[in-house]
Amino acid sequence: MHTHIIPKKLPNWTEKFGYGKFIYLEENEDKSANMMQGGQFFRRILENCWDEDLRINEYQQFDTQVQVVCTIPVLFSYWAKPQDGLEVSQFLNDHISDLVARYPKNYIGLATIPMQDTELAIQELERAKKNGHVGIQIGSNINDENLSEERFFPIFEACERLGMAVMIHPWQMMGFDSMKKYWLPWLVGMPAETSRAACSLIFGGVLERLPNLRVCFSHAGGSFLPTLGRIEHGFNCRPDLVAIDNPVNPREYVGKFWVDSITHDIDALEYILKMQGSKKVCLGSDYPFPLGDLEIGKFITDAKLSPQVVEDIFCNSTLEWLDLKKEMFL
Repeated sequence: MHTHIIPKKLPNWTEKFGYGKFIYLEENEDKSANMMQGGQFFRRILENCWDEDLRINEYQQFDTQVQVVCTIPVLFSYWAKPQDGLEVSQFLNDHISDLVARYPKNYIGLATIPMQDTELAIQELERAKKNGHVGIQIGSNINDENLSEERFFPIFEACERLGMAVMIHPWQMMGFDSMKKYWLPWLVGMPAETSRAACSLIFGGVLERLPNLRVCFSHAGGSFLPTLGRIEHGFNCRPDLVAIDNPVNPREYVGKFWVDSITHDIDALEYILKMQGSKKVCLGSDYPFPLGDLEIGKFITDAKLSPQVVEDIFCNSTLEWLDLKKEMFL
């Protein structure tokens, strides 16, 4: 339920719009491609980032039929002018909706929306719903604004109204410029970003005001669940600083949202399962990127978990999060 995909061909939006560091692709002779960010090299990616048939075949090696796909976070482009951000979102969403229409038994789509403009974000959310998307993927912050900011609330409200699930993915990691060495933004910043998003939605009262909003935090919720004791203690000892917008203890929300299973560590996953319950833990992979679980679910099947827990992780929890029926894929 957590994989990334990109169209094989992208417009050069930097040239078209005349500014910014939008992503485009340069093909290599070995069939890989370079992701270019405003003319600068960003990352080399392989065919499985865009080849839908190759992706299906690679998934079959791990007895996995269905992939929930969403864009690569660097393509969010929240920093862009709102209308330009909308155009980028529409292009990426049309690619995924076409993919889902052609492979309804193999792909489920999450859209991206221009979060920098509330009205345009809701407009694209509604269009994505009509075009077959079942939810959205958004960043852990929007141009360094927390998700608790009131201007984002109508977007979450629209998600609840439309029955659109929300996956929150870390991006633009805090402290990025001061800890580039050792890949620390991905190893330290990403878990912190996800906890930042979870705390923002809880302390900001978003989850309290929208109890039917179906939110999933990627990477097993980042550092939120492992540090919940500290978070709760802060809530209790300094309510004047923490409980200013929502008086409900943050621990009360555990099990009311979903997280994926990407821990790379069975002991950590068992801790998450103990807190969340198996029906709130979904099979994530972050495929096809190397920091993901590319032996999809193998560390779970190798563990001594009950068949019911494994079934919940492998399909039931994701179906509940997305409000889908298993029969759709049989």
